[in-house]
Amino acid sequence: MEDTDRPVDVVAALIWDEGKFLICRRPPNKARGGLYEFVGGKVEPGETKEQALVRECREELDIRIGVGDVYMELVHRYPDMRVDLTLYNARILAGEPKMLEHTDIRFIAPEEIPQYDFCPADEAILRKLRGARGDKT
Repeated sequence: MEDTDRPVDVVAALIWDEGKFLICRRPPNKARGGLYEFVGGKVEPGETKEQALVRECREELDIRIGVGDVYMELVHRYPDMRVDLTLYNARILAGEPKMLEHTDIRFIAPEEIPQYDFCPADEAILRKLRGARGDKT
């Protein structure tokens, strides 16, 4: 079990395509299984946040991304861990997203957010996105 006082650095990508952004559903065997999230994961020792995000997108979706500026940073405490999340604007440079780990991947418009169940850590991001137009890259 993780030390709940020690933060886990997590990065995620906000990838837009024609006014919609990419979401992924976590596999049922993982913590918060079945909930939607932004693609990404934990920063490994020796990696920068940007390197971790590029690696995670390659491992989880088989895409190569360009990492842009930070869209939002937040801290969320789950019962089993504290997450320090950095969400980056990103764009796909090569490849089409594939379901290598997730059980669903799709692009949704900000107004479609209420139709999906997201990880609790993403709530503040989703509130901000509800006011977005989808033109960030």
